[in-house]
Amino acid sequence: MPFTLAKILALLVQPSSLAILAIVAGLVMMRGGRASRLGRGLAWGGVLVLTVGGLTSVGNLLVLPLEQRFASVAPPAASERVDGIILLGGFEDGWVSSGRGGLGLNEAAERVSEGLRLALRHPEARVVFTGGAGTLLAPGVEATGPVADFLAEAGVARERLILEGRSRTTFENAIFTRDLVAPRAGERWYLVTSAYHMPRAMGLFRKAGFDVIAYPVDYRTRGPEDALRLFERIPQGLMRLDLGVNEWVGLLAYRALGRTDALFPAP
Repeated sequence: MPFTLAKILALLVQPSSLAILAIVAGLVMMRGGRASRLGRGLAWGGVLVLTVGGLTSVGNLLVLPLEQRFASVAPPAASERVDGIILLGGFEDGWVSSGRGGLGLNEAAERVSEGLRLALRHPEARVVFTGGAGTLLAPGVEATGPVADFLAEAGVARERLILEGRSRTTFENAIFTRDLVAPRAGERWYLVTSAYHMPRAMGLFRKAGFDVIAYPVDYRTRGPEDALRLFERIPQGLMRLDLGVNEWVGLLAYRALGRTDALFPAP
């Protein structure tokens, strides 16, 4: 599927986007006088989605099974062999970095902070950063340089770093990284990404023939007790809801395209 089309479809299937579109369409239909009953239904339906999705735990209910799929693991002991560490992009803000200097980070910053901790514990391991410009609104703006500078200044020798800045999707992350490092049988590579994103990432790397070890970070829920946790602000709940829907749609799409061998990859 073309990258631009995939991004547009991903935007349109987000509950918050659908709710806004329903409200706008409903108001237009009501103003026109025709199908006003349907218009009221659409408008109130959109308001209901925004309210329920923003305040209730429905977003957590979608994210929890994703985060629970690959259990959190203790960092490998310093005596254990680690051949490589893969930091999956998505934590960096290339747009901000390009304008402000340094490394701009978003709420997925644990991908780099915990990956750095792992890299410092295992100085023998190669460290891969894979992530390009994966947005439509900031094409060509990627952050491999700022990420490399940050890791080097934090104590990771530059000769250990392998940078992949072409990938725009997790599928491309897996393919390009595999081709770049050419992993050999028996090597131990750790994949560092957000826990909610780990099932999709693991499925794609496995299908690409790259046998990696899951190292989930950046948890958005505390655990099963968050299944009934309410949100204090509607935007918070909507972001969680959109996040969960995006991951499940991604799992369905990649399975339908044959890019994973399982709908819900497991350990």
